[in-house]
Amino acid sequence: MPSTNHKIALFIDGANLYATAKTLGFDIDYKKLLKEFQGRGTLLRAFYYTAIIEDQEYSSIRPLIDWLDYNGYTVVTKATKEFIDQTGRRKIKGNMDIELAVDAMELAEHVDEIVLFSGDGDFRSLVEAVQRRGVRVTVISTISTQPPMIADELRRQADVFTDLATLQSKIGRDPSERVERAPREGRESRHTPQFLQRSTIASRAGDDDDDFEDR
Repeated sequence: MPSTNHKIALFIDGANLYATAKTLGFDIDYKKLLKEFQGRGTLLRAFYYTAIIEDQEYSSIRPLIDWLDYNGYTVVTKATKEFIDQTGRRKIKGNMDIELAVDAMELAEHVDEIVLFSGDGDFRSLVEAVQRRGVRVTVISTISTQPPMIADELRRQADVFTDLATLQSKIGRDPSERVERAPREGRESRHTPQFLQRSTIASRAGDDDDDFEDR
């Protein structure tokens, strides 16, 4: 039985986790994810970070954000920025690294373990800084793909690396739910939303720099 004295905080890089799960061929059930880590100790916070394209008439990620807000997650969002690259292509940038790092450093003194859902190598320095404060860091991504979704330097820095593939049975959504619940999709649903696979932002967010091309 897990110790209630073991305090945990989750930091989820939304776009990165989405891309990793999709590459592994399954969808995340965020209700199951929360329950899994609540069973490992006292879960103080579960942060979810994502960028939003504000000028769209409808963002398919909005219902997910609403659901998370009402079901135990602390959602951190910001508007994406549009720019033209050197080739003249319109691109959209939405990097949440700074927001995640600031929150992690502020919460470090209050927890025993931080669980980071990301494979972005830019987080290596953050993990090292948190470890110097006596906090244990678990990083969740995957090396089951070619190439691996996690940067080697981040994996080496982590106290514990957990391959997301090994958690599929615990936090993956049952494929049958997509068919059974699809007609009842919407903001009022008390279940994990079924629309994440269609997320406009996340589906383009596999790169570490969070640049999204306008195609």
